[in-house]
Amino acid sequence: MTRARTGTVAMGDGLALGDDLVDAAVQAVGAALAQLGPGPAPDLAVAWVAGGDPDETAAALEAAASAAAAGTSLGCTAHGVVGAGHAVESDRAVGVWLARLPGVSVRSFHLEVLQTPESLAVVGMPDRRSSDVVGILLADPWSFPAEGFVEQSTDVLQGLPLVGGLVSGAAGRGDARLMVDGKVHGRGAVGVVLSGDVAVRTLVSQGCRPIGRPMTVTSSDGPVLHTLAGRPALERAHEAIDELAEEERALAMSGLHVGVAMDEYVEEHTASDFLARGIVDADSDAGTITVGDAMPVGSTVQFLLRDSASASDELDDVLARARQELGAVPLAGALLFTCSGRGRAMFPTPEHDIVAVRSALGLEHVGGFLAGGEIGPVEARNHLHTFTATLLAFESEP
Repeated sequence: MTRARTGTVAMGDGLALGDDLVDAAVQAVGAALAQLGPGPAPDLAVAWVAGGDPDETAAALEAAASAAAAGTSLGCTAHGVVGAGHAVESDRAVGVWLARLPGVSVRSFHLEVLQTPESLAVVGMPDRRSSDVVGILLADPWSFPAEGFVEQSTDVLQGLPLVGGLVSGAAGRGDARLMVDGKVHGRGAVGVVLSGDVAVRTLVSQGCRPIGRPMTVTSSDGPVLHTLAGRPALERAHEAIDELAEEERALAMSGLHVGVAMDEYVEEHTASDFLARGIVDADSDAGTITVGDAMPVGSTVQFLLRDSASASDELDDVLARARQELGAVPLAGALLFTCSGRGRAMFPTPEHDIVAVRSALGLEHVGGFLAGGEIGPVEARNHLHTFTATLLAFESEP
């Protein structure tokens, strides 16, 4: 569906808890509409439902779409929801975010996977237009090749940035629910492409800090790192860990990652200069490390440590830089996709990220969900992340 309006930029967000998820959806929409204020119907509504079984989730998503009466609506199953300045995790709740976007075309889509004789094919993505600004994507990891699609999307979609997240909270294959334009699906991915008079900022906070020093990959086989700077990769990992204070070494057992430098020519790398990838396996006999991505020879990498303090500090740094770059430019609202591995698993409360975003950027209308993976661009290329806080912020003026 395509829809464009003229008028004043406005956004609203709502969150409601309750055993009756349909009623919670109507309440959340009502709260968001009250914030939106008088004027035309929203151009875009996004809803997230947590804590329900598939049928309850579907009914709540349909109710949210109907109550919002927006030109385009999206939604999905969630482990937790963000809205009204709060985050709710592992509870029955509905979060809703609404936007009135003057001069903006909103094209919705439902992506499905077809089996061809040679490979899998993804169908349903709108044709790229020169006026396209950003895409929002919600995907079911059980039925959609999210990593492959996202990693190839920058080239296939001619540089179009994608922001979003993977459905979380579903018990298993077939339990996820996705909604677009009031219709609920059990497979694939849904989203929108925004075109025209809209100015956005995309931010990705990977929640890590570098340890050790940057090194060149001198031998690798796909995701398997054999040597770094001419010595066994596992030996280099132990060197980086040994430099840590004793109380931090235990954190490295679960929080050690490998960061791939996005710009190898930076003189001094910070956490934001790396694309963080988890360590899948380590072979003490071979001295190798297996990472969740290909590690080409010649790449610059550095070990990263992820813990609550590092995640909090790095998010603050990313937000502070964004605020400095924006200067006096006001923001109307934002969508926040934060990992379900953050929340209470990383911080004292699930509200850490939403509180930081609202405070640093002076934002009121922020909606989102705790995702099973986050989608966002780093150095102008789209990537699928884990343990990140990813933000799509909308400027008040085109």
